[in-house]
Amino acid sequence: MTDTLSHHLARAAALTPDETSFTFVDHGTDTEGAASSLSWSELNDHVRAVATGLRQAGAEGERVAVLAPQGLDYVVGFLAAAHAGAVAVPLPSPALPGHAEKLAAVLRDAAPAVLLTVETQRRLLSDFCEARSVGPGCRIASVLELGRASAEPEAGSCGARPDDVAYLQYTSGSTRIPTGVEITHANVCVNARQILEAYDLRRGHNCTVGWLPLYHDMGLVVQVVLALVGHMPSVFMDPLAFIQQPARWLRLLSRHTGAMTAAPNFAYDYCVRRLDETERSELSLASVAAMANGSEPVSPATIERFHAAFAPAGVTRTAVRPSYGLAEATVFVSASPAGEATTVTAFDRDALGKGVAVPAEPGERPVAELVACGRPIGQELAIVDPVTHRRREDGRIGEIWLSGPNIGRGYWGRPEQSEAAFRAVLHGEEGTGPWLRTGDLGVWHDKQLYVTGRLKDLVIIDGTNHYPHDIEETVHSAHPAIRPHRIAAFAVPGPEGELLVVVAEHRREAALDDTTGAQVANAVRAAVAARHGINVHDFVLVPPGGVPHTTSGKVARSACRDEYLSRTGSAGANT
Repeated sequence: MTDTLSHHLARAAALTPDETSFTFVDHGTDTEGAASSLSWSELNDHVRAVATGLRQAGAEGERVAVLAPQGLDYVVGFLAAAHAGAVAVPLPSPALPGHAEKLAAVLRDAAPAVLLTVETQRRLLSDFCEARSVGPGCRIASVLELGRASAEPEAGSCGARPDDVAYLQYTSGSTRIPTGVEITHANVCVNARQILEAYDLRRGHNCTVGWLPLYHDMGLVVQVVLALVGHMPSVFMDPLAFIQQPARWLRLLSRHTGAMTAAPNFAYDYCVRRLDETERSELSLASVAAMANGSEPVSPATIERFHAAFAPAGVTRTAVRPSYGLAEATVFVSASPAGEATTVTAFDRDALGKGVAVPAEPGERPVAELVACGRPIGQELAIVDPVTHRRREDGRIGEIWLSGPNIGRGYWGRPEQSEAAFRAVLHGEEGTGPWLRTGDLGVWHDKQLYVTGRLKDLVIIDGTNHYPHDIEETVHSAHPAIRPHRIAAFAVPGPEGELLVVVAEHRREAALDDTTGAQVANAVRAAVAARHGINVHDFVLVPPGGVPHTTSGKVARSACRDEYLSRTGSAGANT
């Protein structure tokens, strides 16, 4: 098989030219959602025309940044860059608030030859680049302009080969220098097939439905590449439309039979909180094929709340699929087994802190409930001692290492970092791999993967490991004034070791004064001490928006820690 994005597009256009490929539902022009679609032949024609324009602009072999609003033009621009033999760089529109500095940093790092946008944002993009002194000498063009300028697409297939880099996927990160993962055509096509197998998706039976941003790895692969390789329809909308009214996402899932969708854990909780009984009663979710829950730690409480809220609408216990993945592996690594309900295991918390996963006896306390993320598909996974690089036995926590055809080629322009992360060697198993060091911690238990946290985020106090997301869950439950999913727990240096700091946002509707603030702080300290056996050195309650997040909605703990230390100049004082 010629495993390139262009090959899969040409195949779909030849086999089913008149079938619908992508549908964008625009809630900006119509609150009920105005749908616009492209057939496979129309998509292929648009992509080839824009690709010809890109070649004429000298983009072949160069980077082409796609900076456009969510919509069909984004899909066309991304695929056209790949078809032109360029390296696509999927990025957010400069109109998206809160991402200006990261966007400028990525543009400096990628140094694209062409910035591809839509007509209505050309001036905005030009002003953005000028104000931040980025992209000097590069051409700003619109999808429409390039398509019109090349009314006669060049004959023949594209020059891209499976091993060529199709795009740079910039990791969402925190405040560190942005890093672009080199994803080849073969990487992303293989990963799409791994997803098709993992979620049991078939052409003629399934489609994809989503709202994730197309510049994010999960949004790009699930909502664009999966549809392309699986030759199935994709229906998507703008992330803002979901945030404004999460019912819109679930209504789309109700309308499209056999839909597969994906979202971070917070989105499922958000639906539970925001949809009232009337909105829930209008849904019909029994035909949903799979609802992947990934991109951040999966909470067993979230899964329970979501099922309780939407079981009357038809959501089954086998529909929600806890999943694990990361940009360096293109996106997908593993998912809970098809047709099986989510596995939640209560582990002895003290043993986990010592690096061992021991199932707790019924009624035993303290425990930590973890969600199983199944087994990898089409790739090998090892749990490894991060210091000795030896494989660890089942039940022992270690760093997750991966090997497979979906693993990216490396980090753009960073050979030393790429060598360390993408070409690791297992001690005593030389000749295997190469292995990707994920930086994530996990454990094999009962033939399934449990992800326990990030290696760099571990809070180590008195020789015991504590996982930030576990502490954050405790803080969330400590007082009703605390805003869910807007909590960061991290360690700072102290005179005699690490100290725990917690920064949390309060709910918008919470009326806070000094007395209430003190009550919240006392409740948090008591809950963390009771459940985790550690003291909160400093608790900081901030207004909504005060805890930094990544582009995918995850808490950026490193950025929060950096901001905290920059303000305090040290570990800070108790609050």
